[in-house]
Amino acid sequence: MTPDAPNFGEDMVTAARVLAALGMVTAFGHVSVRHADHVLITPAIDLAEATPDTLVGIPLDARTLPAGAPGEAWVHLAVYRARPDVDAVARAIPESAFAAGSVTSRIPPLHGQGAMLGEAVPVHDDARLMRSAAIAEAAVRTLGKADALVLRGNGAVTTGCSPGHAVARMWLLDVTCRLHLAARQAGASRPLTPDEIASWRAAAPPLLDRLWAHLRRTTES
Repeated sequence: MTPDAPNFGEDMVTAARVLAALGMVTAFGHVSVRHADHVLITPAIDLAEATPDTLVGIPLDARTLPAGAPGEAWVHLAVYRARPDVDAVARAIPESAFAAGSVTSRIPPLHGQGAMLGEAVPVHDDARLMRSAAIAEAAVRTLGKADALVLRGNGAVTTGCSPGHAVARMWLLDVTCRLHLAARQAGASRPLTPDEIASWRAAAPPLLDRLWAHLRRTTES
């Protein structure tokens, strides 16, 4: 952790452990937060075992990753460099994202809460591990202005103003992918309209707070 960092540790560890308890990660996955010109990220360990002392600091302009950082930390750096509105990133591997990412290139919201991921969730058509700046930057170009990205064959990335919001969006992404798959099987679907999406997105911050509190309570009990 960077020596001058505020106490982000407990928030990040809570987010990491909730993500693990939700079954969105196995031995792989990470959570990060922006702090000034650095990123704090969970190390390359099981997220259920993360502690504040294990967090790794990475300069935003890093050209190499420090010891202990996950190999795909590049995607976190790429998001922060491209999106000044983002302060936290979650990287996970919900099984529904593998399925949805294999059948489409774009996942429109079918329910209001799904709109909190963006006008649609893009699918990045590259299943390689994002273990280089170039591969990660290409994925972030696909992300664009959305708050969630499905990586074909490689899980998903979500963003937020806090680690809790990023994890809440990962849970919503799992729901969105499962609804998309069910709707495809049932036949024609009816996505939300642009006005409906805008309305839900405007209401998102307090709703994400409530969802995050619910996820914490249900996984910690």
